[in-house]
Amino acid sequence: MASAVVDGVLTLTIERPEARNALNPAILSALAEGMGAAALEPSVRVVVVAAGADFSAGADIDVIAGHNPASYLASTTRRAFDAIRACEKPVIAAVSGYCLGGGCELALACDIVIAADDALFGQPEINLGIIPGAGGTQLWRERAGAGLQAVAAFEGGMIDAFAARRAGLVDAVVPAEALLAHVRRRARAIAGKAPLATATVKAALRARGRMALDAALAHEVALMAGLLATEDAKEGTRAFLEKRAPRYGGR
Repeated sequence: MASAVVDGVLTLTIERPEARNALNPAILSALAEGMGAAALEPSVRVVVVAAGADFSAGADIDVIAGHNPASYLASTTRRAFDAIRACEKPVIAAVSGYCLGGGCELALACDIVIAADDALFGQPEINLGIIPGAGGTQLWRERAGAGLQAVAAFEGGMIDAFAARRAGLVDAVVPAEALLAHVRRRARAIAGKAPLATATVKAALRARGRMALDAALAHEVALMAGLLATEDAKEGTRAFLEKRAPRYGGR
């Protein structure tokens, strides 16, 4: 796993090309640790999860085959996915090539998914006599609806980037050669926003999955009211009225 911080953007890059970036315990632990470090580092405003030609072909099958029920329940398989959801900072997946199984679950755990035009998405676990174990029966539904969720889980096939975009599974499709530049540009733009506001946006978005609509709307109002007491909110409105760029301090 490689990591680098530029302009407030931490990029975590999966580096296991000989296995199409299959997710083994070492990679998942490194992802979890990277997300934890990002959460604690004020200079990091946005996290990008990227890879090479393939985002990830899924979980390492040798590891899955070695599990029994007890060892699987005790494993750290979900730790990286939970760390993404727990991180207050926006996380963007830069997806190219195969994005299957656990790799697809990893991408869908992120807040924004940008796909290269050569990306392929799927949950092929059913073809191995198992099911997704890190969100693959739940996360498609949030973005693309129950119908596509069922097709993905029952049939175990793949859809291309353009079908994924039409379904709402991904947020944009760009030429493969432009993927990282496009993602970094968007990440830098978000990094320039007020950090307390971006953290609050993420909290509000994540709350919707745990609350009924009325409760989520009330929660949003409470979050907004809390932001009005911050220096960043005062700076943002003042800068707008003074027709200048804001200078956010995260306070």
